[in-house]
Amino acid sequence: MGKTRLEAFSDGVFAIAITLLILDVAVHPPGSPLAQVINAWPTYVAYLISFLTIGGAWIVHTALTDRLARSDSIFLRLNLFVLLAVSFLPFPTRLLAEGLGDRDAERVAVTIFGLTLLVIRLAGLACDAYARREDLYVSPPTVTEASPGGEDEDDDDDELRRSRRKSLGAVVGYVLAILVGIGLPAVAMAFYLGLAVYLIVPFREIWQLMTRPPTKA
Repeated sequence: MGKTRLEAFSDGVFAIAITLLILDVAVHPPGSPLAQVINAWPTYVAYLISFLTIGGAWIVHTALTDRLARSDSIFLRLNLFVLLAVSFLPFPTRLLAEGLGDRDAERVAVTIFGLTLLVIRLAGLACDAYARREDLYVSPPTVTEASPGGEDEDDDDDELRRSRRKSLGAVVGYVLAILVGIGLPAVAMAFYLGLAVYLIVPFREIWQLMTRPPTKA
């Protein structure tokens, strides 16, 4: 099977899910307008975490599908599971924004939120593992004269490897955060935010950019 329709449909679902998040950002009385804006901070935090999480999942998904040579019926269904988790995320985001301040509601919301984030990452890893197992990826390029020093590495493979390592680390982090959230919901929220930043910020590329000598004219 080709991958064009898979990519188009997936990008549409990611775009809709990430857009729906903003609908739950709102202020509520009582209080002055400024107080209402300040008191709505849990909504902003939940929105930021979910936006970065969906954005990070989309980046990984893009690297994965760009590397695909073809798809098959099982991969399509695994991809649907990724989209299921992504499109579900606006719901626990709203629960989290509304539940902060009530201890019992916080525990429930933080747990559901964390489980959703965990499932998104696990589903993405399942797609990647299946694609590797069934040789759905484009074959890596061979060493050519255009590869300085005889290097056999291409950008797509490198991006997938980094995404894979980050995703595995995030899975461990989400499990720990979910367990912490049962007793300390606010700490778990900080974990989720840190993991979202870790997944989406290209620290390695930024460091290389900062340390790279300027190009001579």
